Amino acid sequence: MTTTTLAVLVPLLPFLGAVAGLLLGRTAPGFVRPLAVLPTLTAFVLAVLVAARQGGDAAIDAATELTPTGSVPVYLALHIDGFAALVAVLVGLVASCVQIYSTGYLRDDPRYPSYAALVSLFTSAMLLVVYSGDLIVLLVGWEVMGICSYFLVGHYWETPEARAASLKAFLVTKLGDVPFLIGLFALATDAGSFRITRVLDTVAHGGLHHPTVIALLLLAGVAGKSAQFPLHTWLPDAMAGPTPVSALIHAATMVAAGVYFIARLLPVFEASAAAMVVMAVMAAITMTGSGLAALAQDDIKRVLAYSTIGQLGYMTGALAVGDRGAAVFHLLSHGAFKALLFLAAGVVIHAAGTNSLAAMSRMSGLRDRVPDAYWTMTVALLALAAIPPFSGFFSKESVLGAAEHVTSGHTGHVPAATGWIVLVAGLLTAFLTAAYATRLWLLAFRGHGAQAPDHGRQPLTMTVVLWVLAVPSLALGGLAYRTLPDWFDGGDLAPTLTTSVLGTGVALIGGLVTYAAWRHLTGLAARVPLGAVAAHPGGDAGQVEAEAIATHAPAYGDVASAPDPADPGRLLLGPLHRHAAVGFHLDAVYTALFVRPVLAGASLVRFLDREVVETYVRGAGVLPRWLGAAVRRAQTGNVQTYVSALLAGTVVLAVAAVLVATGA
Repeated sequence: MTTTTLAVLVPLLPFLGAVAGLLLGRTAPGFVRPLAVLPTLTAFVLAVLVAARQGGDAAIDAATELTPTGSVPVYLALHIDGFAALVAVLVGLVASCVQIYSTGYLRDDPRYPSYAALVSLFTSAMLLVVYSGDLIVLLVGWEVMGICSYFLVGHYWETPEARAASLKAFLVTKLGDVPFLIGLFALATDAGSFRITRVLDTVAHGGLHHPTVIALLLLAGVAGKSAQFPLHTWLPDAMAGPTPVSALIHAATMVAAGVYFIARLLPVFEASAAAMVVMAVMAAITMTGSGLAALAQDDIKRVLAYSTIGQLGYMTGALAVGDRGAAVFHLLSHGAFKALLFLAAGVVIHAAGTNSLAAMSRMSGLRDRVPDAYWTMTVALLALAAIPPFSGFFSKESVLGAAEHVTSGHTGHVPAATGWIVLVAGLLTAFLTAAYATRLWLLAFRGHGAQAPDHGRQPLTMTVVLWVLAVPSLALGGLAYRTLPDWFDGGDLAPTLTTSVLGTGVALIGGLVTYAAWRHLTGLAARVPLGAVAAHPGGDAGQVEAEAIATHAPAYGDVASAPDPADPGRLLLGPLHRHAAVGFHLDAVYTALFVRPVLAGASLVRFLDREVVETYVRGAGVLPRWLGAAVRRAQTGNVQTYVSALLAGTVVLAVAAVLVATGA
């Protein structure tokens, strides 16, 4: 079987699995789980084979004209280079782990068939984006992911939180997709083709007439899809969906698509120095703002959501300094440990007995109750904090090293200012990342909140997946930085001495400061007596999450009455804490600038329609109604009245005739 055929099957198999799952979900429920897992797992194996055959060599290109358009044709095209081959492997691995994990996490969920089918469709759409060699076909996968995220985030649609989160995710990403679509058409107009290879060839020969406008339009779509400032606000709210969905969105699909798109078309952005500076500023604000916000969150999934925003900021920063190898390296590393963090958080949610989104201040005694989640999540948090020798250290240092290289003026096509912006913001974010990772670990596994009852071990499918993902979280970075340059344009990804010392130093300081603050608060905190906690009647992790969202309260008794007072985030942030906890009021700003004016405009239109337009419509019917009423009054049914009226009319006509004749 040719490599091209294998590549076509990679996105096709999950799509067919999704269709079959939807068709057989009700009639043959026993096939639902195999149809969820096997096609995705097979696609992962095929993606590995495609990557092995591609081997980091020349890109694999194949195309056939999809439909004649009369102007710029649309091709069903493949363009598989080293970036695409490895990102597809990541997508297949994470999606397979999520599907296997979900068989246990949502084992009693009545909507599991539709959930599993949407996850498969989500996976297929992302793989289409990764392998596509035509921008229009890429756009199809881009938009299919948007609609899948809407349905999956709103899986628990009975709750207002899930409904609002799914709608917000859809609308905010669509806000970015409008300029993105315009930018794609402008790019194809300048290049004369939607084929990625021809677009890049046009850029190489200086054929773009409006590089800055095109790059900024495309960047707006990337900001929405990859949750970058200022269109990042949808991602923390998307935590209302099932936890495995969060793992899929944050690690391998949706938010990774924007970063991958820039990496694929980086020469388009490099053609505009202004666009690169804008990208660097966007990345810097995203990194630092999300780090501060993560340090103030009490909900474990919202901490991880803001963490994803910050790590995506690192990737965007690497792209802003012109190093797509470092960006995709961190994308691969982050995909492994972030999927592990979210799936481990699902186990914690199940065991903690807290609310749907797992308030860390109400957790207690979890280290011994969920040892698999404890050890694997510790590995993932060390990778997130970029502590050597975990994978996050090598990939994050490649980003900082690329930024430091630009500051020294060794690159001519990227402004030196972008290097300084990314480097300073990256070091500050390294401190914040280590701080909130340490805080999460302390509160989740060494906290002193209320003790929830133990209602049994998690299914084996959930815990096995954690250990599978722990392997790349621990070892990927050390192995990859030596081999990936051959796949990524040959750029050096090895850590540099300066940034390694600075990055690791500030990370250790962030972790130690947070630990010291926690110890200080633990010593001062007065212990709150815990009351009796009612036992939960049972159920799987998905039921715990759904019921807790529906009730807006802890799923296990009155746990909320005894939060852990030793939260180092409040001490470290001080008066900034209350602002960081609500995302620095950006949602309130959007409400004031956009939501309220739109609602006011809608109210005005409704008033004009009801009170003005309908008044004219009603007025047009008044005269005929009055005439009808007059005629109706004349129809009395009395013969004498009719004869009298006839005689009166005759007399009137006779008099009129006489007057006319006399006048004549």
